[in-house]
Amino acid sequence: MIFSPLPRRDKVEKSGTRKVRKTWRKLHIGLDPETGNIVASKLTTEHVGDETALPELLKDMDADVTRFLADGAYDGQGLPDCLIEKFWHGVEIIIPPQKNAVHGKNAQRNHHIDVIAQNGRMSWQTKTGYNQRSRAEAQIDRWKQAIGDRLQARDFDNQIAEAKIASKALNRMTGLGRAVYERVI
Repeated sequence: MIFSPLPRRDKVEKSGTRKVRKTWRKLHIGLDPETGNIVASKLTTEHVGDETALPELLKDMDADVTRFLADGAYDGQGLPDCLIEKFWHGVEIIIPPQKNAVHGKNAQRNHHIDVIAQNGRMSWQTKTGYNQRSRAEAQIDRWKQAIGDRLQARDFDNQIAEAKIASKALNRMTGLGRAVYERVI
Protein backbone atom coordinates (compact mmCIF):
# COMPACT_ATOMS: atom_id res chain seq x y z
CA MET A 1 0.00 0.00 0.00
CA ILE A 2 1.52 3.29 -0.99
CA PHE A 3 0.25 6.65 0.15
CA SER A 4 1.14 9.80 -1.71
CA PRO A 5 0.32 13.29 -0.52
CA LEU A 6 0.04 15.11 -3.84
CA PRO A 7 0.81 18.83 -4.18
CA ARG A 8 -2.13 21.07 -5.00
CA ARG A 9 -1.72 22.17 -8.60
CA ASP A 10 -3.64 25.41 -8.25
CA LYS A 11 -1.24 26.76 -5.61
CA VAL A 12 1.80 25.72 -7.62
CA GLU A 13 0.49 27.35 -10.78
CA LYS A 14 -0.52 30.58 -8.98
CA SER A 15 2.76 31.06 -7.17
CA GLY A 16 4.91 30.08 -10.14
CA THR A 17 7.14 27.91 -7.96
CA ARG A 18 8.48 24.60 -9.12
CA LYS A 19 6.61 21.47 -8.18
CA VAL A 20 8.14 19.87 -5.14
CA ARG A 21 8.34 16.12 -5.29
CA LYS A 22 6.56 14.69 -2.31
CA THR A 23 7.86 11.50 -0.78
CA TRP A 24 5.86 8.31 -0.83
CA ARG A 25 4.78 6.38 2.21
CA LYS A 26 4.33 2.63 2.38
CA LEU A 27 1.86 1.03 4.73
CA HIS A 28 2.75 -2.52 5.74
CA ILE A 29 -0.11 -4.38 7.39
CA GLY A 30 -0.46 -7.71 9.13
CA LEU A 31 -3.96 -9.14 8.68
CA ASP A 32 -5.66 -11.94 10.57
CA PRO A 33 -7.62 -13.73 7.81
CA GLU A 34 -10.03 -15.34 10.28
CA THR A 35 -11.25 -12.12 11.91
CA GLY A 36 -10.33 -9.62 9.20
CA ASN A 37 -8.58 -7.44 11.79
CA ILE A 38 -5.34 -5.60 11.22
CA VAL A 39 -3.01 -7.04 13.87
CA ALA A 40 -0.02 -4.86 12.99
CA SER A 41 0.68 -1.84 10.84
CA LYS A 42 3.83 0.07 10.06
CA LEU A 43 4.15 3.22 7.99
CA THR A 44 7.55 3.72 6.36
CA THR A 45 9.16 5.97 3.83
CA GLU A 46 9.70 4.92 0.22
CA HIS A 47 13.32 4.01 0.96
CA VAL A 48 12.51 1.17 3.37
CA GLY A 49 12.13 -2.20 1.69
CA ASP A 50 9.42 -4.66 2.62
CA GLU A 51 11.79 -7.22 4.11
CA THR A 52 13.56 -4.48 6.09
CA ALA A 53 10.27 -3.23 7.59
CA LEU A 54 9.21 -6.67 8.80
CA PRO A 55 11.06 -6.77 12.16
CA GLU A 56 9.46 -3.48 13.23
CA LEU A 57 6.07 -4.69 12.01
CA LEU A 58 6.40 -7.88 14.06
CA LYS A 59 7.27 -5.97 17.23
CA ASP A 60 3.71 -4.65 17.41
CA MET A 61 2.16 -8.11 17.04
CA ASP A 62 1.05 -9.99 20.10
CA ALA A 63 -0.96 -12.63 18.19
CA ASP A 64 0.42 -16.09 17.54
CA VAL A 65 1.14 -16.67 13.85
CA THR A 66 1.06 -20.13 12.27
CA ARG A 67 1.06 -19.06 8.58
CA PHE A 68 2.86 -16.10 7.07
CA LEU A 69 1.61 -15.12 3.60
CA ALA A 70 3.33 -12.27 1.80
CA ASP A 71 4.11 -11.15 -1.72
CA GLY A 72 7.44 -11.68 -3.44
CA ALA A 73 8.85 -8.39 -2.14
CA TYR A 74 9.30 -10.07 1.25
CA ASP A 75 11.38 -12.91 -0.21
CA GLY A 76 14.85 -12.76 1.26
CA GLN A 77 17.42 -14.65 3.28
CA GLY A 78 16.79 -12.81 6.56
CA LEU A 79 13.03 -13.22 6.63
CA PRO A 80 12.79 -16.84 7.87
CA ASP A 81 15.22 -16.09 10.71
CA CYS A 82 13.16 -13.05 11.72
CA LEU A 83 9.92 -15.06 11.74
CA ILE A 84 11.41 -18.04 13.57
CA GLU A 85 12.88 -15.71 16.20
CA LYS A 86 9.43 -14.21 16.84
CA PHE A 87 7.14 -17.25 16.38
CA TRP A 88 9.48 -20.25 16.78
CA HIS A 89 9.80 -23.02 14.22
CA GLY A 90 6.07 -23.72 13.82
CA VAL A 91 5.40 -20.87 11.39
CA GLU A 92 4.64 -21.84 7.80
CA ILE A 93 6.18 -19.28 5.44
CA ILE A 94 4.42 -18.88 2.09
CA ILE A 95 6.20 -16.35 -0.09
CA PRO A 96 6.64 -16.81 -3.83
CA PRO A 97 10.33 -17.02 -4.62
CA GLN A 98 11.68 -15.00 -7.51
CA LYS A 99 11.79 -16.66 -10.90
CA ASN A 100 15.57 -16.96 -10.77
CA ALA A 101 15.67 -18.07 -7.11
CA VAL A 102 18.28 -20.61 -6.06
CA HIS A 103 18.36 -22.92 -3.06
CA GLY A 104 19.52 -21.43 0.20
CA LYS A 105 19.62 -22.50 3.83
CA ASN A 106 15.81 -22.35 4.42
CA ALA A 107 14.14 -25.73 3.80
CA GLN A 108 10.63 -24.31 3.29
CA ARG A 109 11.82 -21.88 0.63
CA ASN A 110 13.82 -24.63 -1.10
CA HIS A 111 10.69 -26.81 -1.15
CA HIS A 112 8.68 -23.96 -2.71
CA ILE A 113 11.35 -23.52 -5.41
CA ASP A 114 11.24 -27.24 -6.20
CA VAL A 115 7.42 -27.41 -6.35
CA ILE A 116 7.28 -24.38 -8.66
CA ALA A 117 9.96 -25.90 -10.91
CA GLN A 118 8.07 -29.21 -11.14
CA ASN A 119 4.41 -28.12 -11.28
CA GLY A 120 4.40 -24.42 -12.14
CA ARG A 121 3.63 -21.28 -10.17
CA MET A 122 -0.18 -21.49 -10.45
CA SER A 123 -0.23 -25.02 -9.08
CA TRP A 124 2.03 -23.91 -6.22
CA GLN A 125 -0.37 -21.07 -5.39
CA THR A 126 -3.29 -23.49 -5.19
CA LYS A 127 -1.43 -26.08 -3.10
CA THR A 128 -0.06 -23.60 -0.57
CA GLY A 129 -3.14 -21.42 -0.25
CA TYR A 130 -1.21 -18.38 -1.43
CA ASN A 131 -4.39 -17.02 -3.02
CA GLN A 132 -5.63 -16.19 0.49
CA ARG A 133 -3.30 -13.20 0.31
CA SER A 134 -6.04 -11.50 -1.70
CA ARG A 135 -7.77 -10.84 1.64
CA ALA A 136 -5.00 -8.41 2.50
CA GLU A 137 -5.53 -6.68 -0.85
CA ALA A 138 -9.26 -6.46 -0.06
CA GLN A 139 -8.37 -4.89 3.29
CA ILE A 140 -6.32 -2.25 1.48
CA ASP A 141 -9.36 -1.52 -0.69
CA ARG A 142 -11.48 -1.17 2.45
CA TRP A 143 -8.86 1.22 3.83
CA LYS A 144 -9.00 3.38 0.71
CA GLN A 145 -12.82 3.46 0.71
CA ALA A 146 -13.30 4.13 4.43
CA ILE A 147 -10.21 6.20 5.31
CA GLY A 148 -9.01 7.53 1.97
CA ASP A 149 -5.92 7.14 -0.16
CA ARG A 150 -4.00 10.09 1.29
CA LEU A 151 -2.59 11.06 4.63
CA GLN A 152 -3.77 14.32 6.12
CA ALA A 153 -0.84 14.99 8.45
CA ARG A 154 2.33 16.61 7.16
CA ASP A 155 4.81 15.53 9.82
CA PHE A 156 5.99 11.91 9.51
CA ASP A 157 5.45 11.14 13.21
CA ASN A 158 1.89 12.43 12.93
CA GLN A 159 1.39 10.34 9.78
CA ILE A 160 2.45 7.25 11.73
CA ALA A 161 -0.10 8.09 14.43
CA GLU A 162 -2.74 8.70 11.74
CA ALA A 163 -2.10 5.25 10.25
CA LYS A 164 -2.37 3.59 13.70
CA ILE A 165 -5.64 5.37 14.42
CA ALA A 166 -7.01 4.39 11.01
CA SER A 167 -6.07 0.74 11.65
CA LYS A 168 -7.93 0.76 14.96
CA ALA A 169 -10.94 2.43 13.32
CA LEU A 170 -11.08 -0.24 10.60
CA ASN A 171 -10.82 -2.96 13.24
CA ARG A 172 -13.74 -1.42 15.12
CA MET A 173 -15.79 -1.30 11.89
CA THR A 174 -14.91 -4.95 11.24
CA GLY A 175 -16.03 -5.80 14.76
CA LEU A 176 -19.47 -4.37 14.02
CA GLY A 177 -19.97 -6.96 11.30
CA ARG A 178 -18.72 -8.25 7.98
CA ALA A 179 -20.55 -9.45 4.92
CA VAL A 180 -20.96 -13.18 4.61
CA TYR A 181 -20.75 -14.52 1.08
CA GLU A 182 -22.08 -17.83 -0.18
CA ARG A 183 -21.58 -19.36 -3.57
CA VAL A 184 -24.88 -19.85 -5.38
CA ILE A 185 -24.96 -22.51 -8.04
